[in-house]
Amino acid sequence: MNIKILQFQLLKKIDFKVDYKMNLLKKINTLIVFLFLISFLSCSNSNNYIINSPNNNIQLDFQIENGEVFYSVNKNNNSVIKKSKLGIILENELNIGKNLEVINISKNTINNSWNPIFGEFDEIINKYNTFEVELSNGKFSYDIFFRVYDDGVAFKYFVPNQASISNYNIIDEYTEFNLNSDDTAWWIPGFSYRRYEFLYAESKIDQISKKYFSEHVEDISYDTLGIDAAHTPLTIKKTNGLHISIHEAKLINYSSMTLAPKGNGKLEVELYPWSDGITKVKLEKEIISPWRYIQIADSSSELLMSNIVLNLNDDPDPKTDYSWVKPGKYMGVWWEMIGTNESTWWQSKYHGAKTEKVKYYLDFASKHNFDGLLVEGWNKGWYPEWCCVGDGIPFSFTETFNDFDIDFLSKYGQKKNISLIGHHETGGQIQSYENQMEDAFKMYNKYGVKNIKTGYVNDVSKNIKVYGENGEISKEWHHGQYMVNHFQKVIDIAAKYKLMIKTHEPIKDTGLRRTFPNFISREGAKGQEFNGFSSNGVNHATDLPFTRLLSGPMDYTPGIFQLNNFRYTEPGSGIIDQDAIIPSTIAKELALYVVYYSPMQMAADLPKHYLKHPEAFEFIKAVPVDWSDKVILNSEISQFVTIARKDKNSENWFIGGITDENDRNFKLDLSFLDLGSTYKFKVFKDKLNTHWKENPMEYEIEEFDLKIENDSSTDIYLAPGGGFAMQIEKI
Repeated sequence: MNIKILQFQLLKKIDFKVDYKMNLLKKINTLIVFLFLISFLSCSNSNNYIINSPNNNIQLDFQIENGEVFYSVNKNNNSVIKKSKLGIILENELNIGKNLEVINISKNTINNSWNPIFGEFDEIINKYNTFEVELSNGKFSYDIFFRVYDDGVAFKYFVPNQASISNYNIIDEYTEFNLNSDDTAWWIPGFSYRRYEFLYAESKIDQISKKYFSEHVEDISYDTLGIDAAHTPLTIKKTNGLHISIHEAKLINYSSMTLAPKGNGKLEVELYPWSDGITKVKLEKEIISPWRYIQIADSSSELLMSNIVLNLNDDPDPKTDYSWVKPGKYMGVWWEMIGTNESTWWQSKYHGAKTEKVKYYLDFASKHNFDGLLVEGWNKGWYPEWCCVGDGIPFSFTETFNDFDIDFLSKYGQKKNISLIGHHETGGQIQSYENQMEDAFKMYNKYGVKNIKTGYVNDVSKNIKVYGENGEISKEWHHGQYMVNHFQKVIDIAAKYKLMIKTHEPIKDTGLRRTFPNFISREGAKGQEFNGFSSNGVNHATDLPFTRLLSGPMDYTPGIFQLNNFRYTEPGSGIIDQDAIIPSTIAKELALYVVYYSPMQMAADLPKHYLKHPEAFEFIKAVPVDWSDKVILNSEISQFVTIARKDKNSENWFIGGITDENDRNFKLDLSFLDLGSTYKFKVFKDKLNTHWKENPMEYEIEEFDLKIENDSSTDIYLAPGGGFAMQIEKI
């Protein structure tokens, strides 16, 4: 194609002369005659192609140079991704990124919308321009699919089955994201023992390393396996002011992506290998990679509004009924084990999962209209030595301890309109779990369980033990293809029995909840549990909305009201650990129910602690878990964020705001509410003397009515490490 410049911008109604248009059209390859679209494709030469976002603000530049493939991305003439290489190397050392030429291109525009079963919005717009390139070196061919949205760029590889390729196993992926050395990143280390359970580092791109993390955040210097790399989503604030997040979508039958610094601001995809340390992905007939995407925003608030990860996934199979998937709220026999240290998971004098205690929790949770009750420590395998290196006694997922009567408790709960939530801690013993999984799901069906929390605690890198037919043991990474496929297997089998799954120590969220709605939530970060026995620090809470939560909902387990003097040195000791402090305030704990999206939210504290603060507890009971709209009122990465959400089932709104270690005064713009309507406000807020460390449980309640005008606003104070929550009822 020897085309000088081709531009179609019909929306701008450019008045081309008929004869000029006809001459141009004669030069166009028949494969791109569909360019009657919103964006434009231009070719400065036969090896350079440009495609814009629907609003023309984002520009993708695709290039072939000396037979190699490159791309770059700009927004409003500001660089997002500088010239970066694309390619894959197969196991037989076939480099499919060399000696290439374009043999086919196609383009389209998609503009539709869809309605999630549950979520943050009742309708999601899916609007983008596509650019599909078929490449060949004369022996083999493959495709790269690009999508350019108004809020980002995505691409994936497709290598179809063909006679010239005998082995589809991948040994490397040369996908690059070329940034600037001075760009600032918020990240957690890949190839390390804690899965995703780390505090976030803030550094320059080139400083991403285990050494930097050990010196500035948490010590992982003893964890020597693997390379220096960061997990995704990786959030970056560029020197030109743009905010981006690099992540992947639709991770199926592939290895999880990390990003390794290569110097001068360049990041390169590093996939978790199989146990041989060489093969990254094992495939038989073809390669379909996950989407790699760059979310692009002008501000941190705009970053929080994107649905690109869901739009890069597919609707559920229309033949599969997911009407049984329901968001909800739950309590648990859990915090008294991991938080207050009053009980044990295993059988003892202080065993938490005793029938009488669970019955008490069922009574309390039912009285306050919760949907479910999580019980941990009910099954055989919970012994003191179970944790945390995958060498403990295998769990049974169908045999209960003799002091836990599951038959009685399930029937008792059903009479009170509340169901038990199952719990399957695997200890990272995958094959043992898979061998029992179907029987376990059948048992839960029998007892009316609708939701299961699964866990995969294994605190050693590359320590998922896989036993071969001859007894040999291989050790796989938690985020490699083996585990990606395991998590998918759990979801698929769970769907057969109409069971929802919320996974702790999971594979990352890549939007699959759109296709498989029963994968309703997951942990996948350093959650509230760590505040029980160590501390997340006061600023971790303001990191999560701009990092982990960009990928999807999180089972953070908020709602702790007893923020100090809560933990005993050991069960039955009666001695309080004076050093144990939750770095929060009660008002902030309420705010988290709005700021942290999860369709399965926990009220994590003990009943006795909620009884001390009945009005604050009423907010937890009232706040929805399913939403129709979202507005970001203010934000700054790692410092503060205020989010307003609209209840899917009413005209009511809820607002939550949190801050870092600094106190703040906000004037909140209320213009998102219906003009001329009157609303009743109930505000839970920190007092002037509230402080996350020194006085965390002081809060006050303010109530007022307000008719919304064009300039309606309200002032709010947030204490150091604090927050606020608002319940707004339309009158």
